[in-house]
Amino acid sequence: MEEFVTACPRNCYSTCTFRVQVENNRIIRILPYSGNLATPEGPCIKGLSYIERTHSPDRIIHPLIRTSSGKFRESSSNEALEIISDKLGSIIEEWGSPSILWYRGSGMAGLTNDIGSAFWKALGGTTLTYGNLCWPAGLEAVRLTLGSVKHNVPWDLENARTIIIWGKNPAETNIQEIAFITRAKEKGSTIIVIDPLRTTTADKADILFCPRTGTDGALALAIAKTLIDNNLIDREFIGKYVKGFEELKQSLKITLAEAESITGIPEENIIGLAEIIGKKGPVTILPGYGLQRHHNGGQTIRSVLLLSVLTGNIGKPGSGFNYANLQSYIFDELKEPLSYYPDPEKDMPFRRTISMTKLGSDMLNTHDPVLKAAWIERGNPVLQSPDTNSVKKAFSALEFKVVVEQFMTDTASLANIILPAKDIFEQSDILGSYWSPYIQFKPKVIQSPGEVMPESEIYYNLSQRMNMNISTDLIPEPGKIRVFNLTGELISKARISNRVPTGIVMFPNGIWFNEGGGVNRLISAEETDIGFGAAFHDNRVEIERAD
Repeated sequence: MEEFVTACPRNCYSTCTFRVQVENNRIIRILPYSGNLATPEGPCIKGLSYIERTHSPDRIIHPLIRTSSGKFRESSSNEALEIISDKLGSIIEEWGSPSILWYRGSGMAGLTNDIGSAFWKALGGTTLTYGNLCWPAGLEAVRLTLGSVKHNVPWDLENARTIIIWGKNPAETNIQEIAFITRAKEKGSTIIVIDPLRTTTADKADILFCPRTGTDGALALAIAKTLIDNNLIDREFIGKYVKGFEELKQSLKITLAEAESITGIPEENIIGLAEIIGKKGPVTILPGYGLQRHHNGGQTIRSVLLLSVLTGNIGKPGSGFNYANLQSYIFDELKEPLSYYPDPEKDMPFRRTISMTKLGSDMLNTHDPVLKAAWIERGNPVLQSPDTNSVKKAFSALEFKVVVEQFMTDTASLANIILPAKDIFEQSDILGSYWSPYIQFKPKVIQSPGEVMPESEIYYNLSQRMNMNISTDLIPEPGKIRVFNLTGELISKARISNRVPTGIVMFPNGIWFNEGGGVNRLISAEETDIGFGAAFHDNRVEIERAD
């Protein structure tokens, strides 16, 4: 039995680190890893179920091709990739590459996802989506208010005297956070939940407020006005760090009676909540993403965030507005939410004209050229997008659809070809988190079953069939390569880096033979033009995968 330390790449707050035990190429046990201070107690129920998911008999492990009868038949990877290559080639020749929609979900995070961008860019660019279904209004609200999207480390919650869980249910969606909330409560912290529903998190609260759905902004503004009117604000903090306070003060016209009428929360309870926020600090507010999934969602988040700003509960131990923490997103050229915005000039050669929210209608109304094909990976848009009927109609109308998927989802069921997708344990990758500051290495711990390939390897093989000269950019994953020339060869680990230009292999010296080194086996014994030096760097080599 072998044991590995790995991390979860799903779209989730925690990005849990955990130990996984492997025997005979099967995951047999998932255990906690205490080294990650954000997730020391291990993954959630969903994470623990990866044992069953990885080895599920329902998993797609061979390509599936739709027949003329409408049913799927199993095929080889070679056959499926040949059909895809021919079909994409003919569509591009007749309609141009923008007639292909490349749809990327967020079901599997990791740096290797960028290889897809390299492939489609080399193919001439496709049509892309803009926006995001999850959290962008809140991200933009925090960015506009604070300048950047980050917060204290998760375990800092234990230092808070008051924790306000606003429109969030971490008992089900962020269970590691509940551990810190529980410890804070044991130390005397007051736990307040604001939610229209009595959630399982609400059961743990000292105080529960249930405003009418969608009225959180009005409640927050009424609290803000009460804080100012009763001098419960941090004037020193405001004087040093806050712009626009006087304008805000003049704009707050809402009365407590109006707030009660709108929200259903009695006036005296609004005053009591303001007094707790203003007097019992440090205060941490934990807003949920549901708050910003209304037409006024962005301004709602800004209104709630005001309470942290007015009371100076920003950037101090035990305080903060913990919406998202993008400190680990160090590899992104443009951080979210700015990366969600279409820019016709910077997006070239891609055409980013389809809203993720209005996916179906935008697809149907796309012209010059119209959409003829779609490549879908890491998502199930037919199920996950608003206006399901139009989304299903739009995908059904396409001439050719490729879906990379583990199971027969609603989207996969519409495909012409389904390529089996990797599991989280079947490819090495680098992960960030939007809750903790960790950057983690996720190792490959088992071999894929059947003919499953990571998306990166799918792109590599497809690029070879389409005669795309980008092989040095598309080594599928950190792994072993054979480097050789007429002088010799060596087998060594390799990784792609934007620090090394295309066409160059950089090998550190001093690595012993038994460690995969000995680069001088490739070096001809030739002298420099003067000084009798060694011309180490005038050598050409070939490379190929060795694993």
